[in-house]
Amino acid sequence: MDFNFSDEQEQLRDAVRKWVDKGYDFERRRSIVQEGGYSAKAYGELTELGLGGLYISEELGGLGMGPVEGMVVMEELGRGIVLEPVAQTLIAGALLTHYASGEVQSTWCGKIAGGEALVVLAHQERKARYNLLLCDTQAQPAGKGWNLSGHKSIVPAGDQADAWLVPAVANGKLALFLVEKASAGAATRGYVTQDGSRAAELTLANTPAHLVTLDGATALQHAHDIGIAALCAEAVGVMDKTMTITVDYMNTRKQFGVAIATFQALRHRVSDMKMQLELARSMSYYASLKLNAPAAERSAAMSRAKYQLGVSMRFVGQQAVQLHGGIGVTDEYIVSHYFKKLTQLEMSFGDTLHHLGEVSAKMQDTAGVFA
Repeated sequence: MDFNFSDEQEQLRDAVRKWVDKGYDFERRRSIVQEGGYSAKAYGELTELGLGGLYISEELGGLGMGPVEGMVVMEELGRGIVLEPVAQTLIAGALLTHYASGEVQSTWCGKIAGGEALVVLAHQERKARYNLLLCDTQAQPAGKGWNLSGHKSIVPAGDQADAWLVPAVANGKLALFLVEKASAGAATRGYVTQDGSRAAELTLANTPAHLVTLDGATALQHAHDIGIAALCAEAVGVMDKTMTITVDYMNTRKQFGVAIATFQALRHRVSDMKMQLELARSMSYYASLKLNAPAAERSAAMSRAKYQLGVSMRFVGQQAVQLHGGIGVTDEYIVSHYFKKLTQLEMSFGDTLHHLGEVSAKMQDTAGVFA
């Protein structure tokens, strides 16, 4: 199998990396956190690169690219611990392209691709934990449309979004709807999360909604899997940069008159970090390459990948802080923000123990990633 990237993919990587290096330094990120964890200007700059339409077909105004391009983009955004919810845009673009009616597609896909609208997935409920099918939000027919009532938690950039993709129970079955921010009965309460990004609580009270698909369980699982693949790639970028920062620090920090990078015990720990990073990178590739597989195979692959990424993120983050010493947990020093990002990613779209349980439950006689 050829794991080399095409010229087009390398050009995409280079464009995003240049933007991160030149347009999203630590000071800009810090100012965005202080302003609330989301910058419409920064998000607009990303959509100008074409990232808004990455998973939207060319017929609908997007680039019509695939999972490998998404992985390349998310790795580079991870290196800069970018706060803006590009992964949510990938999810929204893919869901509307695959499941929505022509009317909904024509109304929203072009806006998402052009950066005129931010659409995010609002699926988490307080008691659901990581069970996608546990949903208290209800949908009732209202004329030719639907009205939704319920509460969703930790919606990425929820109070900044122009619309939300909301799963709700319709006639006893999970369905997926699009709810516009301006709709009556919709209310949000925004806040900053641990890693500095923005999220919100979303309350719907007889709120008008557009039906995306009545097969909400299939669509929601697909969205979840796209989110995991994007998260895995982002985490690889975060860990890669974390290692670079840590090695640079060890080469400059001196003890007993010599750089601590010369201490054999510390070099062994960095080697272990590198091993975990490469394990994570290979499983991120695996996740992205499985995104177009049949649903059951795809979801099993995502759980395997997310488990390994969870183990790697925890190890790399903790080792980086320990190798820095006390400065590694101060807000003024950049590595603490990479550590917080890794901690939050490890808990997103199902934590490590949840996915270990999923891997175990789905094991057949031929267990493992080659099943």
